[in-house]
Amino acid sequence: MAGDPIKGRTALVTGAGNGLGRAIALQLVAHGARVVLTGRRRDKLELVAQECGSGSRVATVNTADEASVAALAAELADEEVSILVNNAGIAGPVAQLTDISVQHWDDVFAVNVRGVFLMCRAFLPPMVRRGHGDVINVASVSGKRPLARRTPYTASKMAVIGLTATLAHEVGPAGVTVNTLSPGPVDGPRMQRNFALEAERTGHTYAEAEEEFVSRSALRRMVTEEEVGLAAVAMLAMPGLCGADIDLSAGMIAR
Repeated sequence: MAGDPIKGRTALVTGAGNGLGRAIALQLVAHGARVVLTGRRRDKLELVAQECGSGSRVATVNTADEASVAALAAELADEEVSILVNNAGIAGPVAQLTDISVQHWDDVFAVNVRGVFLMCRAFLPPMVRRGHGDVINVASVSGKRPLARRTPYTASKMAVIGLTATLAHEVGPAGVTVNTLSPGPVDGPRMQRNFALEAERTGHTYAEAEEEFVSRSALRRMVTEEEVGLAAVAMLAMPGLCGADIDLSAGMIAR
């Protein structure tokens, strides 16, 4: 598409009520997009909508549920969604694989993988018919490197990367790009909780637990939510990017 790659387009962001979804939505709005904020909790989405401004729209959905996604697609039939950011995800249990229940395993895959599948299946056909569109599936560097006691999460994120690579070849000929954004650990409340738990488990101080972790990255730090939002915008500005997995991890190389 000629001109600005984002301005004037409608972007649908899942899991937009907080964290990375919120950050991505705010950056898309800052670059001229109209954003549809989706998630399970309307109250959180409404708060983000206030930050995004009057052009945003809120719609609730359970991306893991087929009927809920179908209802969302029907509700948004009047929107020309040409950017889809599949960000919704859950962390799942922290335990040895042999201690993880089938239900916990299925819960993680339902949100992190089936949710991406259902959203793509619902919103890709109009993009294909129009001959243009962009999909960004948010995965994680944890899908490509060991993360102790987190097998459901890491396996689900690697599944998203594989889904993306194959889907890109299915819809690329129609002019639709599909890419993966794989953030590393993101500075914020969740990582702070993880450091506190790790310090308690090992007998180290909080500062020692954090330093041991960030020392694995080239920049000796975590990435920020804002950086993830900016990365999504940058990906949309690269029209030749398709089937790619972008590693945004401050140099926490996944090899």
